[in-house]
Amino acid sequence: MTPTDRRIDADTLTGFLAAVLTSAGARKPDADCVAAHLADANLKGHDSHGAGLLPVYVHHIRKGLVETGATPSTLTDTPVLLRIGGNGGWGAPTGFGLIEQAGQKAKAGGLAAATLGNVHHLGRVGAYGERAAAAGLASIHFVSVGDHAPLVAPFRGSDARFGTNPVCIAFPATANRPAFVLDMATSRIALGKARVAANRGIALAQGNLIDEKGRPTTDPGGMAGFELKGALTPMGRHKGYGLAFACEILGGVLSGAGTIQPGRERRGGLQNGLFSILIDPAAFGDPAWMEDEIEALADYVLASPPMDWDSPVLYPGDPERAAEGKRRREGIPMDDTTIAQLNKSAEIAGCPERL
Repeated sequence: MTPTDRRIDADTLTGFLAAVLTSAGARKPDADCVAAHLADANLKGHDSHGAGLLPVYVHHIRKGLVETGATPSTLTDTPVLLRIGGNGGWGAPTGFGLIEQAGQKAKAGGLAAATLGNVHHLGRVGAYGERAAAAGLASIHFVSVGDHAPLVAPFRGSDARFGTNPVCIAFPATANRPAFVLDMATSRIALGKARVAANRGIALAQGNLIDEKGRPTTDPGGMAGFELKGALTPMGRHKGYGLAFACEILGGVLSGAGTIQPGRERRGGLQNGLFSILIDPAAFGDPAWMEDEIEALADYVLASPPMDWDSPVLYPGDPERAAEGKRRREGIPMDDTTIAQLNKSAEIAGCPERL
């Protein structure tokens, strides 16, 4: 948090986002769901996927890059398989609906696979893993990103060829441990983190970015607007590159959304393809034994003496839970540049609300 940051109450932020999206043309139930999803990302400490996306979403509404009147179509529905077409509609309402429907199948049969294509931005993918975990289900999610120019360079490459293509793996809470939630982009950082750094006027660590000439840079300015310059780099070098490729195949091909290859239309929008597997742990063994084993493993791993005593080993999902607790008490920090962008979006949408 910088000295110029303001603290904004989560409910105030959610109401503002919903009002702007509704004024811009979203149906109220969709606006409420998307707004809550964005604000939740801010609460969890992922400002890259939070309210700062509002200008992009309003721009997409105005340009017809999200179908505000769309309803999802069920393409395949069997006891273990669900395929949904989003018809260009909002990501969060459709994505959470998919988790609900596929979750019911997993509860009934032990396992379910689901795909979602032709849908607007799904936002923070960890939220879908959290939703499944809250229902007592384990889940795995692979996401492709399309409808705009690529953002991430392949390993050994010098220009962008992939989206940030996130992966999420989640497992339900045990008696003594909260839900396990691993949520990560396959790039070293998400695009939104570069945008937040650009708004704050701060440099990024070496190795996260290359410029438009393929040279390493710490300046996030090329990622600030709609016309991006340069590229993000893959997480873990060849490992992140391979996972990004897998997301294109699993999220893009299996969902029918298509991949980021240039034969697919790039309108300047933001769409996702999703492949999810939902699992009922009880179908695979004794739940009590599983809980004991997870807790013993967590106790063992987290007991590793930290290299820095101010930064202990954490359980996946702990950073988000800690951020949410603090930000619910103190408010969500937001820099002046982002607040000005959000208020400008309200003005463009014809919404009288301001932060």
